[in-house]
Amino acid sequence: ADGLDRPWGIAPLGQGQFLVTERPGDLRVVNADGSVSRPVSGLPEVAASGQGGLLDVAVSTRFASDRTIFWTYAKPVRGGLVTAAARGTLMADGRLTNVVDIFVQSDPARNGRHFGSRIIPMEDGTVWITTGDRGAGDNGGLVQDINSTHGKVIRVNADGTVPADNPFVGREGDDQIWSLGHRNMQGAAIGPGGLWTIEHGPRGGDELNQPQAGLNYGWPVVSYGINYRGSDIGEGAARGDGFEEPVYYWDPVIAPGGMMFYDGAHPPWQGDLLIASLNPGGLVRLKFDDGRVVGEERMLTDVGRIRDVEVLDDGAVLVLLDAGQILRVEPN
Repeated sequence: ADGLDRPWGIAPLGQGQFLVTERPGDLRVVNADGSVSRPVSGLPEVAASGQGGLLDVAVSTRFASDRTIFWTYAKPVRGGLVTAAARGTLMADGRLTNVVDIFVQSDPARNGRHFGSRIIPMEDGTVWITTGDRGAGDNGGLVQDINSTHGKVIRVNADGTVPADNPFVGREGDDQIWSLGHRNMQGAAIGPGGLWTIEHGPRGGDELNQPQAGLNYGWPVVSYGINYRGSDIGEGAARGDGFEEPVYYWDPVIAPGGMMFYDGAHPPWQGDLLIASLNPGGLVRLKFDDGRVVGEERMLTDVGRIRDVEVLDDGAVLVLLDAGQILRVEPN
């Protein structure tokens, strides 16, 4: 497909069709022949400011029967902008109905940076949502505050209520929070052991994590990167007591977008993680052995900024380019 306007997220609808978000605020259906629909109607107001706009999109695990889709977006509220997640029913005529927010980030900020965010609905009726630190920088803002949803993995039910087994239920802290201490998570996927996330570091220090309930991943107290101006993050430590180590990190960065564990019809890649790279661009493939990264390959380094990735059953891969295209590529 071609002619998309700053596409951000892609999700399969079945029968060769895909939903694609455009950051300025439109949601479109891309058909198997590469044709692109008119914008889907019924979306809430989207704040297309800075890095904000219409962000990720995902399809219910029971879409064939319930026609439910989920998305994340920058939402204008009193006091500024927040990351929000919503759900709605996608009608056959291209309308959204029954639209409702299931998560609205606390503590609005007026800047247009670091919204996150990815969304993953699960078979058990829960939904994962990732948020960013809203550009707070090395002063941390509210990332280490367990009563704020900045820089957190969020877990809610599909109706917006809170699962009873969330780590902060019944104790101090926002009960929507699953983990904390994240900078700007623009990638999330389900893989071995559950949820995996990937986040932008500052200058160096992009991180791959497997967030666990109630644990702290360190930003901005510790980091494997430094500030863009060259100064230390915090006291200059890469690790510290009470903070979880990343599974893997990059220095220099890959500026990660979306990611997906490969489960297509190409045996050499089974179980590998495919990651969209915005800078320097391309597709990054990680190979694992017992949960540890043992190999890294850079592919498609000549196509520019890749924002998201989707694995097809036939073994091919779709990559979503910032430049407005979807490429279908096959393993060599």
